[in-house]
Amino acid sequence: MIDKVVSSAAEAVADIPDGASLAVGGFGVCGIPSTLIRALVDQGARNLTVVSNNLGIDDMGLALLLTDHRIERAICSYIGDNAEFARQYMAGELTLELTPQGTLAERLRAGGAGVGAFFTPAGVGTWIADGGMPWRYAPDGTVALSSPPKEVRTFGGEEMVLEEGIATDYAIVRAQVADRHGNLRFHAAARNFNPPCATAGRITIVEAERVVEPGELAADDVHLSGIYVQRVYQLTPEEASYKPMELIATRPRPTTDTNEEA
Repeated sequence: MIDKVVSSAAEAVADIPDGASLAVGGFGVCGIPSTLIRALVDQGARNLTVVSNNLGIDDMGLALLLTDHRIERAICSYIGDNAEFARQYMAGELTLELTPQGTLAERLRAGGAGVGAFFTPAGVGTWIADGGMPWRYAPDGTVALSSPPKEVRTFGGEEMVLEEGIATDYAIVRAQVADRHGNLRFHAAARNFNPPCATAGRITIVEAERVVEPGELAADDVHLSGIYVQRVYQLTPEEASYKPMELIATRPRPTTDTNEEA
């Protein structure tokens, strides 16, 4: 079988062209392919269509591409606290197709499985099904492009809307462990959007915290088969340890007054 390990993150993303569509794994800034994203920033591809749960925050993750105006269209379920994401959308600098989170995951899974479309109850009776959601604003604040209506049918007495599967030119994801054939194991919450993104990409590129030899990953430990993976980059220890947190919330530890009388 083919050894899919490449020597650098730059090599891994070198052929991603302007105008490519890209599925990006992770949730917020958890489990994101941060090193491959930075390599893509350095590589220079523009006018990208990005499919991801969101577009990072501040100077983390996909926000690096967003801030540099390298993303032309986004298919996401969440804007969150990314002020630049909201600003570009409202200013008409970015096309945004907001999609319910579960629907987005299933659209990616369906695209990876070769399923063209599916019916779901999510979004019935809203702009998701009826059309009219602003996808892009004009500079004067009017709606330049809105979502089209979708087919709605009834199954088992319940109305459902037709959603199309998503397949992209490339996918970039992060795994905890990969072997040289591209078999992957993800860690905890990183198993949310990374597997469906990996299957949706026609060329899937992985950054892995650790790369092992074929056979070292037990069959039951493989979360995604190497058949979906074309390239694997092994992170350096410094790159592997970079795991930013989107929001840190703490509370003071309770104190004990040692002078208090019993």
